[in-house]
Amino acid sequence: MRINRFLAACGLGSRRKMDELIASGRVRINGQPLDGPGQPVMPGRDVVTLDGKVLGLQDEQGVWLLHKPVGFLTTMADPQGRPTVAEFVAGLPVRVFPVGRLDMDTSGLLLFTNDGKLAHRLAHPKHGVEKEYRVIVRGRLGLEAKAALEEGVLLEEGMTSPARVLLRDAVPGGSGLHSGEDVFHLVIHEGWKRQVRRMCDAVGLPVIQLARVRYDFLRLDGLAPGGLRKLAADEVARLQAGTAHRGRGRA
Repeated sequence: MRINRFLAACGLGSRRKMDELIASGRVRINGQPLDGPGQPVMPGRDVVTLDGKVLGLQDEQGVWLLHKPVGFLTTMADPQGRPTVAEFVAGLPVRVFPVGRLDMDTSGLLLFTNDGKLAHRLAHPKHGVEKEYRVIVRGRLGLEAKAALEEGVLLEEGMTSPARVLLRDAVPGGSGLHSGEDVFHLVIHEGWKRQVRRMCDAVGLPVIQLARVRYDFLRLDGLAPGGLRKLAADEVARLQAGTAHRGRGRA
């Protein structure tokens, strides 16, 4: 989150007052002077001080699961005034931020937290957190395209890790298909920009509809679009334990 929002969440006053406080030069991140009120800070990882005193968020850490609808940007503010996922978490007693991103035209499971350390582990590819997407494409998923996705696809950032492809007869729910379309589930663990869409484009299958249906062991479980729930303590502990275990031994 931005440093001015972090300071406000610490109970020091309004964001406007925080901007004035930042301008005074009394606030530092990891011992370094600030570039301005919009400088990002990762709660739980960065050390923020005011006059040398370490600051922390007033409320306990937590994780929330949102069923993101299509048509919302995964950001907490948009200078162009477009709808953002911030409106779904505006009523929470703590200030949270999204873990990773879903495109504006992608729906599905999106996590929010104020635990910076956990967010970093969930988002970093070295921890191997699986993300499963239900994909509807134009065209038919043949053996060649399926093999290419499972072996890895060359994108601008490099070669993707091998994905897992689950055919539609192996996944629950009706297909909702039209003529000339196909549906399958794709499981990846990276989080590159528009990765699933670009992987499918690379094998000649333009994506028509995309939804994330699983994040690690978490699923939507009937949560309606726009619905939000807080994860139970045992679910958070399972996320923490899983990322800690998978991170060991990876480059």
